[in-house]
Amino acid sequence: MAEKTFKIIKTEFVKDKHFDSLEELTRELHDYVHWFNHIRIHGTLGYVSPIDYKLEHLKKVV
Repeated sequence: MAEKTFKIIKTEFVKDKHFDSLEELTRELHDYVHWFNHIRIHGTLGYVSPIDYKLEHLKKVV
């Protein structure tokens, strides 16, 4: 799982980018992770975001 996550970060986030400072990298990585978890839809999750998928799953469990 970790290898797949790092591959996605390298191919979608880091590829062909240059960061002028650690602060810029940190800010943009935070924005990317937020987008990835809250906005980007995932085919393996039924074309919903991971957060939406998790919330829907929790409704069924509780």
